[in-house]
Amino acid sequence: MRPRQGEGRGGRNQEIRHKSRQTGPGHGMKEVQVPDIGDFKDVEVIEILVKPGDTVAKEQSLISLESDKATMEIPSPEAGVVKEIKIKVGDKVSQGSLILAMEESSVLPDRPAAPSKPIPPAAAPSPSAPPVVPSVSVAAIKPDPVPLEPRDPTASLPHASPSVRKFARELGVDLARVKGTGAKGRILQQDVQGFVKGLMTGAAAQAPAAKGGGGHGFNLPAWPEVDFAKFGPVEVKPLSRIQKLSGPYLHRNWVSIPHVTQFDEADITDLEAFRKSQTVETEKNGFKLTLLAFMIKACVTALRKYPQFNASLDKSGESLVIKNYFHIGVAVDTPGGLVVPVVRDADRKGVFDLARELAEISRVAKDGKLKAGDMQGGTFSISSLGGIGGTCFTPIINAPELAILGVSRSAMRPVWNGKEFAPRLMLPLSLSYDHRVIDGAVAARFTTELTKILADIRRTLL
Repeated sequence: MRPRQGEGRGGRNQEIRHKSRQTGPGHGMKEVQVPDIGDFKDVEVIEILVKPGDTVAKEQSLISLESDKATMEIPSPEAGVVKEIKIKVGDKVSQGSLILAMEESSVLPDRPAAPSKPIPPAAAPSPSAPPVVPSVSVAAIKPDPVPLEPRDPTASLPHASPSVRKFARELGVDLARVKGTGAKGRILQQDVQGFVKGLMTGAAAQAPAAKGGGGHGFNLPAWPEVDFAKFGPVEVKPLSRIQKLSGPYLHRNWVSIPHVTQFDEADITDLEAFRKSQTVETEKNGFKLTLLAFMIKACVTALRKYPQFNASLDKSGESLVIKNYFHIGVAVDTPGGLVVPVVRDADRKGVFDLARELAEISRVAKDGKLKAGDMQGGTFSISSLGGIGGTCFTPIINAPELAILGVSRSAMRPVWNGKEFAPRLMLPLSLSYDHRVIDGAVAARFTTELTKILADIRRTLL
């Protein structure tokens, strides 16, 4: 028996050895027998994982056995080609029972490996016991504890071998949602792979959840149906058009993207003093110079240094598309809901130009006159709640972008400057990013760079 990965070996023997014997001198034929499986005897064969003609690798699983206490797989002791299967599904085996005859690879010409498929079982495998880690020791194995999930006691467990279950656990897949294509509906590794591929392309997400999970492969309870009116007066108000349109996309982004949010603070004392010094001039020209215009310039400078934030994953999810243009999405609060128009070519515009454009797109958005093209093509987004309040929050990434910056309200705080505490205007920042592409160290470097730029806006000129 092959222990599951991560389990220790001990006892009288540090490794489980197979029994095998040559069937003829010089022919390279070997008979593979059931190795030492501890106290287990007359264990039922529930699955044969190879067939005659298959090329198998060393340690590749050959058969699955199931007792009233455990399910186990027997691996191949050597690489070679299966010549004859000596058992069938439903047989009872013990240590020393003959499994198959194989020709060792050392005497074989080079040939491509043939894919293995389980052969049809002669009898249905016994469902009397779930495939769990053995509760007794086999060669003094101490299994790692496996977290149990609550299940409906009346529901049957998915039919899969231990190696497939381990593979599914590593991917976070609920086998109850995977359709098996093996014998008697048994779930194979390629079934799990196909399910994950379907999730990545969005196909499986559209399928109704078998247990009310709402798609995405999660085994969640159904959404409760509650008659709120029985508790008191209620009012039913339809969602706005924007909420109806954006809601499913926000849900998709939150569920499908592994979000991580990095928090930091920027000292904007000098920047705010400079901004206020320009107020009179900008108001004469008919626009207001806001902090957001400086934020866009600072972000563009940081994005140049860390271009992976100004990128998207391609459709396959295996390549990064780095964009050499800087179109910054800006979240705007409107009576109908949140919209994100895009400021294009922000790297080619000065702070005054950005301030004028921000005022214009805000007006158009609040009037409900934005066009679809006005909200497309963004490379990085900023959501500023500073005019409302709050300290930190976790903005949702605007896919297919890889990051979004949340900006909260600045406040005066005492900051130690090496000699004394001094009052400084500190701006809270919240950077959400896609952890498939960006790790925490890079995100920390990005926010650190951004805070340096905001502390001395002259860095945007470098």
